[in-house]
Formats: sequence, structure tokens, C-alpha cells
Amino acid sequence: MPRKPENPPDTAAKAAARPLLAWYDRHARVLPWRARKGERADPYAVWLSEIMLQQTTVATVGPYFMRFLARWPDVHALAAAPQEEVMKEWAGLGYYSRARNLHACAKAVSSDHGGKFPQDVEGLSKLPGIGPYTAAAIAAIAFGEPATVVDGNVERVVARLFALRTPLPQVKPDIRAKAATLTPERRAGDFAQAMMDLGATVCTPKNPACNRCPLEHLCEAKAEGIAALLPARAPKKERPVRRGACFWLTRGDQVWLRRRPDKGLLGGMMEVPGSPWDMRAAEGAEPGLDHAPLDADWTRVPGSVEHSFTHFHLVLDVYTAATRRKVVPGGGEWVSLDRLAGEALPTVMRKVAAHAMPDAGPLFAKR
Repeated sequence: MPRKPENPPDTAAKAAARPLLAWYDRHARVLPWRARKGERADPYAVWLSEIMLQQTTVATVGPYFMRFLARWPDVHALAAAPQEEVMKEWAGLGYYSRARNLHACAKAVSSDHGGKFPQDVEGLSKLPGIGPYTAAAIAAIAFGEPATVVDGNVERVVARLFALRTPLPQVKPDIRAKAATLTPERRAGDFAQAMMDLGATVCTPKNPACNRCPLEHLCEAKAEGIAALLPARAPKKERPVRRGACFWLTRGDQVWLRRRPDKGLLGGMMEVPGSPWDMRAAEGAEPGLDHAPLDADWTRVPGSVEHSFTHFHLVLDVYTAATRRKVVPGGGEWVSLDRLAGEALPTVMRKVAAHAMPDAGPLFAKR
């Protein structure tokens, strides 16, 4: 017969902070944006890392964070940078509206706030690109405000701690309400990071290490033997498939690229010219050459490029051709192949480049 937790939920909520913070003091992850024990957190570093970490893993973000910090060590430096350069450094990190909002936020903090971030959730929420989660994270971690921070790791910890059986995403309001009962008045930033670390290293999606958890004695899901089953998730809807074509046009050692509109998917990024990504094409219609940037001897590269976005899966045919023309209709620019890795090419376009030039070696490798 499964044992009951030692404390009822209300008591567990009040009792969680002390053992979790004691565990964090011993086991906190060392991360490049995280202040060491006894140091004050840098609001700029906290903000930069939190924007980068949205829907992106810690391992992926690390090198990007270090490059950004080395190139733009404070918010004034980032605000003064050309947006094109910011987009280039962001290339490959995904969700590119974050980069545009990052730059806009830096400008706002630099010009409107004298380079100092607001310290409370309300003030932070008024800045470009800062939503409820990010505002709470910055307020708690950078300024010690008792704000409740709920990311994916925290959702998992809270769902298990209180045995919340309603599937995601419907359970999110309940998770936030329960998480708010856990947030202490003191060391709120450490508590937020401790919850994140606990979810990332102990209370993991599969095979949670309950015997190493400082909250094991409070966890309802552990007591009921269902920790590994939570949080439950609603069945995923199948992503629709869209098809399109890309046209890799070269002139000697240069390739023709164009910039996408600032608004919309991959806004402001560079791309290989191509057709619209038309969902109807997935029903059998082949993207033709009518969207090629100019008449040329186009050759289709065998195979295709596939890339998944949040709401759809993309399949691209790639055509190659060479020309001597200096100007190509539709706008764009010639870019030297040896400069290509430094351009603001999103991951899907780096895949297109690698597909068009499979012998290019590490030139198009993921940064």
C-alpha cells in the first residue's frame, strides 16, 4: 500500500523552500550566466540568458551567450549594435523574433532607463520581448523579488509534488497557482534556480531520481507511485506538412541571398531565394521553377531538405544553377561562400546550403 506524504499539501508548500535551498547550495549547476555564491547577479546577463533559453536548451545556449557577452558586454553596447549584426550572431539559435525583440529591448533599457533594468515584474513586463515568465525570472534572479518562476522544469516538479493529473496544457493555471505557494520571501532567485536545477538534473522527464530528491518526503506523486507518469500530456496534433523549393544560384565563388521581411517567420534573416511554403503542395503538387529568381539551367539536387517548425513540417526541394549576371531580379546580394557561415542564415537555410554543396565540409556545420 503506497505511503502518504509526511505533510499535507499546505504544509508541504511551506516546508519545501528550506530543504530545496540547502540542496541547491550543494548542487547548483555552474552556468556562465549564473552568479557564483556570494556574488550579485548581473541583470544584463540574467536577461540575455533568459531570452536565449526560451524554448532552447542550456547546452545550445552556452556558446551563443559567451559570444554575445564578449562582443556586447553591456546593454548599451548591444543597443548600439546594428540589428543585422545581432541577427548574425543569433543565427542557428531559432525563434528569430526573440533576436529582434532582444535588440529592441536593449535600446529601450539603454535610452529610456539609463541602462538599468526595472526591478519589478510590472516594469519588466513593459519591455519588448519580456513576457510573464521572463519578467518573473529576471525580477527573482537579478533583484531578489519574490516572483514565481515557472518554466518547463518547474512545471514538471510542481505537477509531481502536488500529483496534478490534469494533462498539459490545461493544467498550467493549476501549476502556477501551486508554484506560487512555494515561492519564499527570501532567496527567491536562488529558489527559482533551484527548482529549475531540480527539474533538469533530478526530477527529469524519464526515470526521475526520487531517492536523490530533497523534496521526496513531500512529493504526492512519489507517494502514490506515479511520479514518472506526470505531468500528463494531451495527445499531440500531427503537424501539417508544407512543401517549397529553394534556388541556389552561384556566380563564381558567390551565392545569391536575400533578406526576409522583418515581420513574420524568420523575420529579418537571410535566405536562399525560393517559392512560398504552400501547405497545398503537400497534397501532391510539386513546387515548380516558376518561382526561380531568373531563367537559368536549373538542376534539382537529389533528395530534399526537411525542417520542423513549431506548427508545421517543411520539405524543400533544392535547385542549383550558375549565372554571370551581376544583378538578380527581386532584390538580394551576392555573398562570398567563405563568408556564408557568418551570415544571418537560419538553421533551415544552413541545411539548404549544405544540401546544395554537400562537399563543403564544415563550412555549413551548426555553430
